[in-house]
Amino acid sequence: MAYRAPVDDIAFILKSIVPLAAVAATDRFAEATPDTADAILHEAGRMATEMLAPLNRAGDLTPARLENGAVRSSPGYAEGFRAIAEGGWIGLSADPEYGGAGLPQTLNMAVSEMMAGACLALQLNPLLTQGQIEALEHHASDEMKALYLPRLISGDWNGTMNLTEPQAGSDVGALTTRAERAGDGTYRITGQKIFITWGDSDVTGNVCHAVLARLPDGGAGTRGISLFMVPKYLPDENGKPGVANSLKVVSLEHKLGIHGSPTCVMSFEGATGWLIGAEHKGMAAMFTMMNAARLAVGVQGVAVAEAALQHAAAYAAERNQMGAIIRHADVRRMLATGRAEVFAARAICLACAQSLDMARATGEADWAARAALLTPIAKAYGTDVGCRVADMGVQVHGGMGYVEETGAAQYLRDVRITPIYEGTNGIQAMDLVGRKMMDGGEAALRLIDEIMDAAKDGQGDQPEMAEAVWEAAETLREATAAMIESGMQDRFAGAVPYLAAFARVLGAHFHLAACREGDAARQALARIFITRILPRNEGDLAEAQAGAADLDTVPDAAFSGAA
Repeated sequence: MAYRAPVDDIAFILKSIVPLAAVAATDRFAEATPDTADAILHEAGRMATEMLAPLNRAGDLTPARLENGAVRSSPGYAEGFRAIAEGGWIGLSADPEYGGAGLPQTLNMAVSEMMAGACLALQLNPLLTQGQIEALEHHASDEMKALYLPRLISGDWNGTMNLTEPQAGSDVGALTTRAERAGDGTYRITGQKIFITWGDSDVTGNVCHAVLARLPDGGAGTRGISLFMVPKYLPDENGKPGVANSLKVVSLEHKLGIHGSPTCVMSFEGATGWLIGAEHKGMAAMFTMMNAARLAVGVQGVAVAEAALQHAAAYAAERNQMGAIIRHADVRRMLATGRAEVFAARAICLACAQSLDMARATGEADWAARAALLTPIAKAYGTDVGCRVADMGVQVHGGMGYVEETGAAQYLRDVRITPIYEGTNGIQAMDLVGRKMMDGGEAALRLIDEIMDAAKDGQGDQPEMAEAVWEAAETLREATAAMIESGMQDRFAGAVPYLAAFARVLGAHFHLAACREGDAARQALARIFITRILPRNEGDLAEAQAGAADLDTVPDAAFSGAA
């Protein structure tokens, strides 16, 4: 079955569950009217369904390749990218001063989901560009903004993020790429970076690398790192790509999935760069880019889950084994739980985007804290759901799911990177119980209280489900209080199951709201989530509070089977 953008489900969430109206009521986003939102969702959905989805399989079967030092994109990708760029989708939430539309991130994430569900490997290009746009808007000089932002927003150029090195992955402070002052306001960048998504391209006229490097007087660790703009071609006096910079693509990674996305090993050999922000303060600018990307990657997980679920449901309706297998109880269990989890994950991601918009529009600290709290949950839960549902899609296909020609396996291969890049899900969970609890758990407990209050208010409509959500939220509140009182190592040991439990309570909360606002189908899915998925919290919260001591008693040798 061909992918169909889930316009109606997204529109329902933005109308009744995570209201876009609250964002549009602010002065900053007053243009995000219902008519505007409706037009954006339907036009983006049409583009994703008709123009991008047909490219997905071609990118998998004919990957990007490196020829004579230049990347050649998969068939149709250049045309697909032009459709994205010419539609104005890259700059949907960017600053209007530089050609953006200035619309809410909530709408941008909705559009991003549809593009990623249609063709994840291609959507990675505008995703990284959007992250770079946000970093430049917050940290670049006016001169750099004027030069780069219009070209990134228009899609004439694309942006990348250069953090990782062979010896410096999650430990960014271990990087060895160096920068030297050239004496003319520019810098010379030397070093090697790996895992650079769309690090070279024939679909845009220039590739703009945001590169982390250390100046000679930069201190150890992350505090001494600076961020530089290092373009593939040096802009001339008219802002057009000029002479080639001293950088090259060494090789392309041979990956499990997202074959159409060129993942490059980049070598910078005294390349000319310009400082983004202040010297030795590069991580602040890079974190702006990374935080934007983390929510977007959670959305990618939801997107692939949606595509895999559509694919599996279509197969189940057609496949006959003593009748269509969609009538078999276990197949229905898989499809129903998958659909319920996709709705929950989508609502969480859009709630995070809404919080970002409200924080930006109002300047209120509570909204900023809500957005910060939801970001690791959206990233981790969205991508975990992506993997679970894509895996389920293979299972629904049975033996044919293990055969590449059906296309079911591609979703699983493609989505498997999402729990890893832009901060592994383990790091997201540790961020949730660590940095995001430094307020004494205030933001988390405030959100849990809201969920409990909403469940109380809803007991007249669906008393059994409302009671189950209230009880789950109360148990989460108790576990949160216990986590706050525990040591950091114990928190980290239970971080992943704690995040999963928090996400399920949020998902149940949104399903309960959908149950009140929606039709019989939404009520049925709410019951699936609350009665079949939410009860898993009991085990996860027990593990979350188990501490680290038992893990420390296992000798290292036991992991390799030597003990």
